[in-house]
Amino acid sequence: MTTAVVVGSGPNGLAGAIRLAQAGVEVTVLEAYDRPGGGTRTSELTLPGVLHDDCAAFHPTAVASPYLSSLGLERHGLRWLWPEVDLAHPLDDGRAGIAARDMDATVASLGGDGARWRRIFAPIVRNFDDLISEVFQPVAHLPRHPITLGRFGVKALMPATWTTGRFSDDPARALFMGVAAHSFGRLDTPLSGSVGLMLTGTAHAVGWPVAEGGTEAITRALLTEFASLGGKVRTGVRVTSLDELRDLTGTAPDIVLLDTAPAGVLEIVGDRLPGRVRRALTRYSYGPAAFKVDYAIEGDIPWTNPDCRRAGTLHLGGSAEQIRAIEAGTVGGTMAEQPFVLLGQQYLCDPTRSSGTANPIYAYAHVPHGYTGDATEAVTRQIERFAPGFRDRILATSTRDPAGLETYNANYVGGDISAGANTARQIAFRPRVGLNPYALGVDGVYLCSSATPPGAGVHGMGGFNAAEAALDRLR
Repeated sequence: MTTAVVVGSGPNGLAGAIRLAQAGVEVTVLEAYDRPGGGTRTSELTLPGVLHDDCAAFHPTAVASPYLSSLGLERHGLRWLWPEVDLAHPLDDGRAGIAARDMDATVASLGGDGARWRRIFAPIVRNFDDLISEVFQPVAHLPRHPITLGRFGVKALMPATWTTGRFSDDPARALFMGVAAHSFGRLDTPLSGSVGLMLTGTAHAVGWPVAEGGTEAITRALLTEFASLGGKVRTGVRVTSLDELRDLTGTAPDIVLLDTAPAGVLEIVGDRLPGRVRRALTRYSYGPAAFKVDYAIEGDIPWTNPDCRRAGTLHLGGSAEQIRAIEAGTVGGTMAEQPFVLLGQQYLCDPTRSSGTANPIYAYAHVPHGYTGDATEAVTRQIERFAPGFRDRILATSTRDPAGLETYNANYVGGDISAGANTARQIAFRPRVGLNPYALGVDGVYLCSSATPPGAGVHGMGGFNAAEAALDRLR
């Protein structure tokens, strides 16, 4: 029987393992941590009974993922929950732009820019399934929907600042720029608007839901599916060399999928890598980091804008121009006094995460790569900026700085939770330029992490695509 080892049990590793098992391959997953899941774990970080997502928290790409959707994970207990408002972006003058599955609600919140917003995003929503099937593949592929992909590609090539320039007022400009800032990169360079276009379109097409009981519910469902196919998972096993796999599994595997950052590939595969591949992975660049702060608070956040009290996700960074400047400084290594902050109120649609009147608040700031300072107060001040009185409701806090994030998950090199800088080159070609970005030039060994197309996010498509590449070789 054909055998495989998957190193790493994040959503890409588990998706790749499931796809191989579906094809009749005997698969073992090895995970260095004591719990599987990678970035899809949930823990009691502040108070007993208060559940916080350790990293990934909102899952538009999970519900949109062609492969994860095909698995029917709901039969394993996974349940998606949607907030009343998917995303809100408050401004200092008390206004806020919102994004919701109901595009009419978004259009109404944007005043005179509403009609233009609809013209930009309605085509993405209308052709969403076809577009997702294209962008969740490597750039170099034969498109099945070339017109849809081409129309999107023309807009995606432009800087985020170009798209915001099409709006006349701050709510729409800031709303889009905040979504584009998910790329953790400069927002005035080519392709910097691509993430914003895709994630905003996803908000209108399928929403930004959460998993009931916490993100770890996704991991549990994937593990149940994997076990039903005969797959095995071993935790607490750190792999440092391909040579270890025979001793760890009792056989030399025919296929190896690495759900690791390129730095992990360099360690595990080492001198077996062809020179051209090793050089490319050595040059692979990592982006800005996250500084995560989890709060347990009494009651709700006292947002100035009432729409923010209904939103699952909030972007805190002020105007579009402020966000552009913040992100440019962060990429350049400067810690902003008022950093861009992403905040989650998952408990609004999932009360199972709360304990009594104590509610979990999820937040992280964008900080420079490898940042060694303490951004806790900066995050708290940024929330207070739009919700005066927030500080008085804090019951407990838990923080993870960039070093702590890398300890939690070795793929987060320097605290980079995207597993690679989203430069124009690496958005188009990650981890290296090549027709098969998953192949490493070593027979049977493939990279399947967020460092491969289509990049970061809980969608499993990197793992699925890598597994397909491996199966194609066997065929």
